[in-house]
Amino acid sequence: MSPTAPKRSAGLLLFRHTDDGLEVLLGHMGGPYFLRKDAGAWTVPKGEYDPGEPAWEAARREFQEELGLPPPDGKAVALGEVRQTNGKIVTAWAVEADLDPRAIDPGTFTMEWPPRSGRVQEFPELDRVEWFGLDRGREVIVTAQAAFLDRLAEHSAE
Repeated sequence: MSPTAPKRSAGLLLFRHTDDGLEVLLGHMGGPYFLRKDAGAWTVPKGEYDPGEPAWEAARREFQEELGLPPPDGKAVALGEVRQTNGKIVTAWAVEADLDPRAIDPGTFTMEWPPRSGRVQEFPELDRVEWFGLDRGREVIVTAQAAFLDRLAEHSAE
């Protein structure tokens, strides 16, 4: 019996240059588990995709599904892959764009909540998005994804 292949996600990390430096747009994960969490509860807008789908196309599709807005056009900076503690492999690209966080219309998911209650509730995929400077972003993003911020910073310094 062969081991199960890890799940894969792809996403877009928007960035912008401000008077205060480089900022990135992160999403706070929706649902009851992350409601009162800050550190480790923010993510690159991303989602899972099937092995046959190109990761870049999945990243753009998932951006639309997660935020309810079309993905921005612009030069994409490949940020590579990271493996999260849950084993999921995440691939990301950075795109320079400005976006008003109030404009999002997030996609939703359903789950039984509270557990074993028999009640199914709907929650937003991302309950909010915000712009963060890189230092603050590193404090709140899913730990493995902090590598994306470092890679973006390296690219921006070139």
